[in-house]
Amino acid sequence: MKENRKDRLEGAYHYTQCGLDYVYLSGGVEFVNGPRGKQVIIRDIEGLHRAIGRFLVNERHTLSGKELRFLRQEMLMSQATMAKLLEVSEQTVHRWEAGKTDAPKPAETLIRLLYNEQFGNNNEKIKTALKRIAALEDEIDKKRLTLTDRAGGWEPELRTAA
Repeated sequence: MKENRKDRLEGAYHYTQCGLDYVYLSGGVEFVNGPRGKQVIIRDIEGLHRAIGRFLVNERHTLSGKELRFLRQEMLMSQATMAKLLEVSEQTVHRWEAGKTDAPKPAETLIRLLYNEQFGNNNEKIKTALKRIAALEDEIDKKRLTLTDRAGGWEPELRTAA
């Protein structure tokens, strides 16, 4: 592990091992001499990763490919499993994580919900999101497609059910 002199001077450790370029640790890091040279010991790495995950799913920003990969890996989910869950190809998940294409907002929202369901302490956001989904389903159920046989053929008309 290479320690940057600037980070050492500022008292922060640039933690790139999580796959994210912008994570710095203040405290909780110890440097020791080991058989292969200087080694880094990070206190409560599981708790650290949960804190990073909670930050990612609760911040209002579009998730980058690296952030999507971090969340997927924290949920111990393969790209194939995530692809099946989101009903996309495994290659699509790979392209999102590689930063070649952006994940659609619904997929991103579902990933955030799944992470919160697995690790979150605050299920209120999940309840709110599920209520929104239920309300949308109710709106869809209220619509009725009526097809009328006209001289030119069948014509669709979307109506709201009574």
